[in-house]
Amino acid sequence: MISTGHLLAAFFLLLLSTSVYASESDHKYQVDDPVTLWVNKVGPYNNPQETYNYFSLPFCHPSENPSHKWGGLGEVLGGNELIDSQVDLKFTKNVDKGTICTIELDASKVRQFADAIESSYWFEFFIDDLPLWGFVGEVDKSSDTSKYFLFTHKNIVVQYNGNQIIHVNLTQENPKLLEAGKVLDMTYSIKWTPTNVTFLHRFDVYLDYPFFEHQIHWFSIFNSFMMVIFLTGLVSMILMRTLRNDYAKYAREDDDLETLERDVNEESGWKLVHGDVFRPPHSLVLLSAVVGIGAQLATLVLIVVLLAIIGMLYIGRGTIVTTFIVCYALTSFISGYVSGALYSRNGGKHWIKAMILTASLFPFMCFGIGLVLNTIAIFYRSLAAIPFGTMVVVFVMWAFISFPLALLGTVVGRNWSGAPNNPCRVKTIPRPIPEKKWYLTPSVISIMGGLLPFGSIFIEMYFVFTSFWNYKVYYVYGFMLLVFIILIIVTICVTIVGTYFLLNAENYHWQWTSFFSAASTAVYVYLYSVYYYHVKTKMSGFFQTSFYFGYTLMFCLGLGTLCGAVGYLGSTLFVRRIYRNIKCD
Repeated sequence: MISTGHLLAAFFLLLLSTSVYASESDHKYQVDDPVTLWVNKVGPYNNPQETYNYFSLPFCHPSENPSHKWGGLGEVLGGNELIDSQVDLKFTKNVDKGTICTIELDASKVRQFADAIESSYWFEFFIDDLPLWGFVGEVDKSSDTSKYFLFTHKNIVVQYNGNQIIHVNLTQENPKLLEAGKVLDMTYSIKWTPTNVTFLHRFDVYLDYPFFEHQIHWFSIFNSFMMVIFLTGLVSMILMRTLRNDYAKYAREDDDLETLERDVNEESGWKLVHGDVFRPPHSLVLLSAVVGIGAQLATLVLIVVLLAIIGMLYIGRGTIVTTFIVCYALTSFISGYVSGALYSRNGGKHWIKAMILTASLFPFMCFGIGLVLNTIAIFYRSLAAIPFGTMVVVFVMWAFISFPLALLGTVVGRNWSGAPNNPCRVKTIPRPIPEKKWYLTPSVISIMGGLLPFGSIFIEMYFVFTSFWNYKVYYVYGFMLLVFIILIIVTICVTIVGTYFLLNAENYHWQWTSFFSAASTAVYVYLYSVYYYHVKTKMSGFFQTSFYFGYTLMFCLGLGTLCGAVGYLGSTLFVRRIYRNIKCD
């Protein structure tokens, strides 16, 4: 039986293991110091998540038990498994031609290599945390029968500045025809050349500046900014002007009886539902939970993006994922606080149920999706399968950090901000909702509400999807911060407009409508992902399709919850503001 102490020790070792391997620890070498060439994974180039252990193909296996390099939590979740190739490399020592091993081909090995080459298999190596990539081989289809060639020589060029490695590059040569019974000599060469590039800028070569800083990227930011100006102008100049006229009717104290009676008879719209607008919504426990989770996710995204801007988190393998998971656990107090306060203000009595749902809903949804994907990965024997130990570590983080913080937040929110303070008293008997035109129904307002927020992030979604699914390093987190702020503002403005239209139609069920109106942004993002999959990628196969739509579903659930919470909280402030100055009795 594994004790809690052992689990916590394993957790902290796994989180801190990234820093253990840094000469590689300090990235400084002396002349003739050994330099490790780590082999990582292979897989079809068009299917980024379908990766396998490098030695799943019949390459040269190290003669002795090779050492493994285990990175942080995010690296393990990213499907990386670095193994020492035991190729003899020494700092600044050139090798014209060295032997890795000899491969004796039989029918089984030929078939494995041929299938890999047919599927455009690529592999990934690392030297001093710098990646090298190459294809397994090439195919000649000029004749009636396809011929498959395996690259047998790896030419490595390493650039160094003083005692630090700056750039690495791999080219492959000497392709050999795959035939059963043939013996292939696998060889390598390495050349060391000095460079003036500093260690601080050694990752710049992996950043695609022309792609991410293209003119259309700047134009999308400007376009979204203009949308923000338009929407805020709409809310402030049109909506508030209408409300000001409505307030004027209540402020008049010198009207004669006839004028007052005429105004009352003509009164309609949002003012008539003041006795029901603060009625607790249906499924209050669920609404409190998702709003609390969404508030946490909004804070989480802001923190991670700021950390990425400050600390260049894109440099480390899996660092973004590790940061996201750790910050999620540490920000669980926010979800508990917002959920507990909202639930208590609406007269909820089962606060323990609300607290448990807040702490577990989003993690368990992600766990359910991850469990299905993990089962598929295990069936395919892919590196994308999450080890059991890693799952235990994540569970320990949730059980001993996230859950207690959510509990504490619920208690604090319930006691500090949980007192009902609605501007209008709720009537005993609910007011009947009149029939209105189809475009003023909650379902239509909810569906249409996500269009403008999606339009504000549409271009950025293309860059995010491309970086995640097409081997590009996303580094423009300043753009992401601007787009995130624009998304928040647009979502709040659109939801306020939708809520006003709904209340003006004398429908007081605005709480869930405001949430779904904002959350529908995620539906459009998911529909866009279907288009992106079929038009912008060459992915194929059950494995990659499952992972693509599974990960996208996980992302959209988080995005929808985030936007929904922002929309609901914005509408809550708006509703409380407009009913504050009218006569509610």
